[in-house]
Amino acid sequence: MPIRWDSRNKRWRFEFDRVVSGKRHRLSRLLPRGWSQAQADAYDRKEAADLHAIAAGIQHREPLIDEAVALYLRDKTALKSYKSAAEHLGSIAWAYAGRPMSDLPAVARLVIETADTAPATVRNRLAVLKAAARWAWKAHGLVKENPAGRMQMPKVNNARQVYITRHQMLQACRACKHWQAQIAIRVSFYSGFRLGELYAVQPEGKMLVLLDTKNGDRRTVPAHPRITHLLRHLPLTAPPITVQRAWQVARAKVGLHHVTLHDLRHSAASEMVNAGVDLYTVGKVLGHRDSRSTARYAHLTADTLAAAVGQIGRRKRA
Repeated sequence: MPIRWDSRNKRWRFEFDRVVSGKRHRLSRLLPRGWSQAQADAYDRKEAADLHAIAAGIQHREPLIDEAVALYLRDKTALKSYKSAAEHLGSIAWAYAGRPMSDLPAVARLVIETADTAPATVRNRLAVLKAAARWAWKAHGLVKENPAGRMQMPKVNNARQVYITRHQMLQACRACKHWQAQIAIRVSFYSGFRLGELYAVQPEGKMLVLLDTKNGDRRTVPAHPRITHLLRHLPLTAPPITVQRAWQVARAKVGLHHVTLHDLRHSAASEMVNAGVDLYTVGKVLGHRDSRSTARYAHLTADTLAAAVGQIGRRKRA
């Protein structure tokens, strides 16, 4: 029987075992979770017919997604994120195993619809699958056109709205035992620089200069008076992981377990907006090329305006 229930994996399994033109052809494939027997039977009829035709030499076999994944994993071992990429691809192999490249959009929909993890994780998994498909197309010519062009990607809102005050920043800084981590905390809070940027920043007088930024533009930010004495210690030289771990220990001591080093950048923006600085200028300080990146702080502007409007009609104390 070509379709059977796989009790171990709790899914239907398609099996093809035929002798065609004197040669035996075998294939075993798990079908997606949630499929009914009617769906499995319909798949069996179509797939068995296609495989029989391919085995008989009547039609050419369409490249499989598995082949694209195998090529990607073979060629990309130098990637820093190779282990993570392999894990992502392995976690959704059930959805694409044995399916042709033209099924990529359907595979993406299936992964999204049956996901039991965070949208960001699903997006990361599909992004790696998309990269594998594009690599097979561009580097190996496995297919004639980009097979990932119509892949649906889940919408993810990663915008964090975690801000701390200057007092909280100083508390964490005093609790920190690593001197370069202390510098990173202060400079990030007073400049909005990312941790990675503190390893590339070049002080010029009382200016902080980045020649090569995330968006490719030169960025120059005046140093706040409270950190000008720290400029001689920039750029940082301690390993980033050392700075990160020192921050994690310090934040735990002062009850800021939920705050990341990157949140200090958001806190810098919050301080500027609450002081009445317009969003365009805040975006310039942070190095945003797209105004939508700065729009996450719009609610702070609204809060500031609401506080200002609340002063209307209030009597001044003598």
